[in-house]
Amino acid sequence: MSDNVELIPGNTLITKTPEEGRALAIKMARLVVRTTQPDANVRERLRPAYAEDAAALVEIAQVVAIEFATIAAANNYWR
Repeated sequence: MSDNVELIPGNTLITKTPEEGRALAIKMARLVVRTTQPDANVRERLRPAYAEDAAALVEIAQVVAIEFATIAAANNYWR
């Protein structure tokens, strides 16, 4: 794992709105990919393969949904 990647931006899951929470979830999902595969050239080379794969895109959406559920719970569902 790369030591210079901040996996929770700002070291908090607290956001003002659900929209900000969703953006944070997307960012966190992208950071997981970056940390798992730190070589930008490899990520670029792999991108066309999953960009055309419906199942891979659904899996990506699932990762974002899991991150968002975690953020929503941390924010008491913005109540």
